[in-house]
Amino acid sequence: MRLSDFKYKLPEKLIAQEPLKDRDKSRLMVLHRDTQTIEHKLFKDIVEYMQPQDSLVVNETRVIKARMTGYKEKTDAEIEVFLLRELNDSMWEIMVKPARKVRMGNTITLMEGISCDIIDNTTSGGRVVRFNYEGDFHKLIEKYGSTPLPPYISRQPDLKDVKNYQTVYAHPDKVGAVAAPTAGLHFTKRLMTRIEKHGVSICPLTLHVSLGTFRPVNVEDLTRHRMDSEYYEVGLDSARKVNASIANKGKVWATGTTVCRTLETVARFNGGINPDSGWTDKFIYPPYEFKVVDRLITNFHLPSSTLLMLVCAFAERDFVMEAYKQAVKEKYRFFSYGDAMLIL
Repeated sequence: MRLSDFKYKLPEKLIAQEPLKDRDKSRLMVLHRDTQTIEHKLFKDIVEYMQPQDSLVVNETRVIKARMTGYKEKTDAEIEVFLLRELNDSMWEIMVKPARKVRMGNTITLMEGISCDIIDNTTSGGRVVRFNYEGDFHKLIEKYGSTPLPPYISRQPDLKDVKNYQTVYAHPDKVGAVAAPTAGLHFTKRLMTRIEKHGVSICPLTLHVSLGTFRPVNVEDLTRHRMDSEYYEVGLDSARKVNASIANKGKVWATGTTVCRTLETVARFNGGINPDSGWTDKFIYPPYEFKVVDRLITNFHLPSSTLLMLVCAFAERDFVMEAYKQAVKEKYRFFSYGDAMLIL
């Protein structure tokens, strides 16, 4: 397939700028692959489609306050710094804006006592930097950084976003995402409890979402596109629960494209998944035969994005694109703070 196969028109007014007050009252479009039919529900109704022995796999990564403002030494030019991923204790890959003003050898002062030295360029237009600081770097980020809202949200982040742009199950020790795994934003603690009481196993894994989530595909031939590598961890307990679901004829539910890509990365050839950790650059687009995932919870994604391509691989392109037309007609809310889709 080609890049142009995944375009659609979206009125700007349908891009959600704020989340709903009640996470689980977002709308839920349900796609039935077997009958090619569509239902319209609320997210809190999702339990109706779950069965005992199913497993719900969630991404418990925690979003860091990845966006900071600094000033270039000597010129005092204002520079926006966006953290991408930690390479070691003091070295990070970052994006800078405006990039043309930042070269190797430059130093950017971010706040009192914290600066970074530009030591290399990356092939994707970023920079490798060495931070100079005292204390716990992650605590400093939490104190001085801001929530990394995606570029299509045309407002500055506020204090409410610190909570709203984080899943209720984000783990305090799994810090590292620079974008939220947004399919998970619809869950509340009460809904998670209902799901567990229904006999469904909650299976956490980690994939630290990178800015590559928003990186556009710039080639028409999809076989030439390369995904950014993202770090993942799948623990033994979650792997056992998923494998038990499969053995007992239960369904494996992926909460979002990050979970879906991780599960397919650790899939075994003879069925089930392996506990594992590492880096994945798995790019899923049509045609693709899914080895593990039976159900997919996802948001409505940008035109021509790798996320939309994965969804089209799971539910057939024509069916998904027709569903998107209906979503526009029915005024669903799109993207990170928007409504959800369930594919059965």
